[in-house]
Amino acid sequence: MNKKVLVTGIGGVVGQGILRNLNQLGLDITVIGTNVKKISAGNYLCDRVYEVPYAYEPDFIPAMVKIVKRDAVDLIVPSTDYEAYYLGSSRNSLDCEIACSPPEVTGMCLDKYKTYHALKAANIPFAESRLPSLYNNEFSKIVVKPREGRGSRDICVNPSAPKSFDDTYVIQDYLDGPELTTAFYVTKEKRLHGQITFVRELDSGNTSKCEVVFDYDKEVNYLIEGLISNFRFSGSSNIQARVTSNGIVPFEINCRISGTNSVRSQFGFSDVEYTVQELLFNQNPNRCEIRKGSALRVMLDLIYPDKTLHQISDKNDNFYIN
Repeated sequence: MNKKVLVTGIGGVVGQGILRNLNQLGLDITVIGTNVKKISAGNYLCDRVYEVPYAYEPDFIPAMVKIVKRDAVDLIVPSTDYEAYYLGSSRNSLDCEIACSPPEVTGMCLDKYKTYHALKAANIPFAESRLPSLYNNEFSKIVVKPREGRGSRDICVNPSAPKSFDDTYVIQDYLDGPELTTAFYVTKEKRLHGQITFVRELDSGNTSKCEVVFDYDKEVNYLIEGLISNFRFSGSSNIQARVTSNGIVPFEINCRISGTNSVRSQFGFSDVEYTVQELLFNQNPNRCEIRKGSALRVMLDLIYPDKTLHQISDKNDNFYIN
């Protein structure tokens, strides 16, 4: 029987990765995409596309309720932190499954300063953080970033006037060392299903190169167990951390499917598939069997012969990839 899956934020790399993973499953699924712009790079992977407001705008949930009813949506997979929070907070209004943790967890992870205090209270390592108004030059090197997730945008390292930022930003102790990104999946029974860790390099805020590593599994697993024993994580989440002289120290947690989902599914960690198996078909997720390997990201072109931009719609368009 055909199932309807709605993926949000299809203009971003996270949403596009989710779409590619869904299409590779080979299941009888109608894929619906939403985005704040009607035409984006994710359209070619969707059966239908809708333009919706930003998640924090008052018309977002009514728009999503309308789409869910009109298209008989079975599952929503949010691809941004805001959408995970607001959709999860409105579960009672949406007659479908939503792939996200409870709002107290997504809300905590949405705000890096809240994350810092919550993890500190639970005795879990996290980058030392201060609001600009409370900063007293405690750190020798700093990074200033928005408190709420913006996909690694608007980040400043060692700005000359850190206290000039308002308290919508957070100042973190700059962590030296290799950067890790770890995805983990928690089942509906609240058990850790598996994890995968990449050491990575970024370009414009997105992973450009990554390699599967096993060196840090024991310490990373300890961090994850601490998180899921203290907070009600559910489904897929992601830890961003650095390997420091004091061990592995996280500096951000994304409480949603994260940007390397299209890569990690090629190395034995298929969190999009686990989500579909659990929430769409009520099945136990496939076993994680992590394999060695690495990946590079490249840019490709979608070519639409004889079409204007405004005529682009969905996967039924005439296009090719160059």
